[in-house]
Amino acid sequence: MGWQTANWLLFVAAVGYGCYLFGKAVYRRVLYVKLGQATEFKMRGRDGTGTFLSQVFGQKKLFKDLRSGLMHFVVFYGFIVLQFGAIDLIVKGLTAGGHLPLPAYELFGLIQEITVLLTLVAMGYAAYRRYGEKLSRLKRGWKPSLVLYFIFSLMLSVLLSLGFERLWLDLDYSGYAPVSSAIARLFPHLPVAAAQALFYLFWWLHLLILLAFLVYVPQSKHFHLITAPINIWLGRAETPGKLKKLDLEDEEAESFGVGKIEEFTQKQMLDFYACVECGRCTNVCPASNTGKALSPMHLITKLRDHLTEKGAAVTGQSPWVPEFAFGGGGAAKTHTLIEIAGRAVEWNAEGDPITDIRPTLAWQQASWTATPDTSPEQVELIGGVMTEDEIWACTTCRNCEDQCPVGNGHVDKIVDLRRHLVLMQGSIPHEGQRALQNIERQGNPWGLSRSDRDKWTGEIEGVRVPTVRENPDFEYLFFVGSMGAYDLRARKISRALARLLNEAGVSFAILGNEERNSGDTPRRMGNEMLFQQLAADNIETFRKYGVRKIVTTCPHTFNTFKNEYPDFGLEDVEVLHHTQLLDRLIREGKLRPRYEVKERIAYHDSCYLGRYNNVYDEPRNILRAISGVELVEMVRSRENGMCCGAGGGMMWMEETAGKRVNLARTEQALAVKPTVIGSACPYCLTMMEDGTKMKEVADDVRAKDIAEILEQAVFGDSPLRQNHSIGG
Repeated sequence: MGWQTANWLLFVAAVGYGCYLFGKAVYRRVLYVKLGQATEFKMRGRDGTGTFLSQVFGQKKLFKDLRSGLMHFVVFYGFIVLQFGAIDLIVKGLTAGGHLPLPAYELFGLIQEITVLLTLVAMGYAAYRRYGEKLSRLKRGWKPSLVLYFIFSLMLSVLLSLGFERLWLDLDYSGYAPVSSAIARLFPHLPVAAAQALFYLFWWLHLLILLAFLVYVPQSKHFHLITAPINIWLGRAETPGKLKKLDLEDEEAESFGVGKIEEFTQKQMLDFYACVECGRCTNVCPASNTGKALSPMHLITKLRDHLTEKGAAVTGQSPWVPEFAFGGGGAAKTHTLIEIAGRAVEWNAEGDPITDIRPTLAWQQASWTATPDTSPEQVELIGGVMTEDEIWACTTCRNCEDQCPVGNGHVDKIVDLRRHLVLMQGSIPHEGQRALQNIERQGNPWGLSRSDRDKWTGEIEGVRVPTVRENPDFEYLFFVGSMGAYDLRARKISRALARLLNEAGVSFAILGNEERNSGDTPRRMGNEMLFQQLAADNIETFRKYGVRKIVTTCPHTFNTFKNEYPDFGLEDVEVLHHTQLLDRLIREGKLRPRYEVKERIAYHDSCYLGRYNNVYDEPRNILRAISGVELVEMVRSRENGMCCGAGGGMMWMEETAGKRVNLARTEQALAVKPTVIGSACPYCLTMMEDGTKMKEVADDVRAKDIAEILEQAVFGDSPLRQNHSIGG
């Protein structure tokens, strides 16, 4: 048997075994995912193809961090280009010096060598970001760095193979092969036989490294190379952040929400294996940024670890293939939270940073530990994998999801965990429980009398605010909301909007004391039962009065009515946020900002208006239409605007760990030296105003809603400052 025949047989055996191990590792993880609840995988239609192409092939999300985006772009397309080079290199080894019959083959070779160099530069920069810049969001150690070694080794083996090939085949120096030609010149007197042996040495090294990488991929975070495109393709084409409706009348349901890993849907489990552990989600999370236990990245990775370990126990199929190489060769280990989980994150205020994710990352790293003597089936999902502090720290702002380059959803998983806590265990922080009870009893979080809901209407001189009974032919239903009706500070926004609508000649009405809570707070806090009751009652009221258009000052109400009420029967109703309507009225000439407002305004984007509904320009358009206004942007604005800290029910709960989120956001606003912090949400307004008081700058920097600023520009007056307490 000749060398070439033996080489062929060894090649077939190596490739066959590598592909077998790869398929085995993937198959076993598919088995684990199938333990989840069946879900309807909705592929993106024609409208979603552009999103898929931009995120997968355009690397759109990665370019939110420009330098990192460029690095990944080079590696992504470098690997695609180099696959053709790998095939060509395999052909060279199997045919003893032949190559692919490509036109302009020399140009093909030049492109390959340039691509190898660019990939090496990109990997060098990746190592620098991790170990030179030491970005907090990036993990360090041998495991996160293993892919760097793989790719460096692959690239070097390609260049060395090509260099010794030139010596073996006695090829002259070529400008189309500058790197391999330079390598060949380093060994001018190397015998042909030695050059051939070295070629095959590096040829086999390249092949074995490639196959080892192939087998490693599905058993590491690099499984995202396969799962991420699938995850993005199967991602929600509907409104971002829309929560799944629970069938509370399902008599066969043993529980509601998620209390065990297998109660997540298969699509949610696909998220676990799509995660690349880049830390972008944690880097922008308001909880992680201010010393809370929650880290969105660790949420996903801990759930992935638990699924893998429990899946292996249930199916009897080890996740490690071959186990001696990737499983450590010892007894299976189970990850679980250790005692440190009972202690709060140690917030480090050294240097007085506005935000800092390092304390949260340190807590996560210390608390999630392998315990050989524990069975994964004994580990409780809530308590053993995720603490209740983590679950209740989320503000549901979706900044994590907006940053995630692989299409993962974090908020829906947290809400599912909350649903289990609330509906099955009755476990909820005391302040949150009180708010929900008050909503159930009196229709507002403070428990104030239902009959006081319309009292604010008597505070506007010369402007009548009719109810739907008094103005049955109204065009717009002004849904005031609990904040706008009861909170004395938010009432100013309601009054301002009423004056502006009256000035524009808009026919509107309110429900008055017939209005109920929208249900956003109960739903985000996990009380789906209360939410569905409120939704049914509100929809019945809307139908009763023939509501066709709704305007509201609250982005949370706006999002709930617009995107989630249709699941419960709300049809053919246009829902607008007040900034959308006011912007329209200005463009139509029905509102004229005649008076100058000389203010330097930093506009804070509400999460439920911006990231949930893509309303970024309308509030800014209104400010730009006002003479004298200087609009300045915070470092974190628009899609990357930081949450005020009130969403997800956090408005009604106390922050006991780390730094207050609203204080951090206020400091970000103060950094651009505004005279006014603008907002378009009563929750945000409250949080920003509280922040200016905490910073003792409330007399110099005011917090105002867009409607209040426009009111001043239209009427030339400023509403009187009032006590901002709650009451009738």
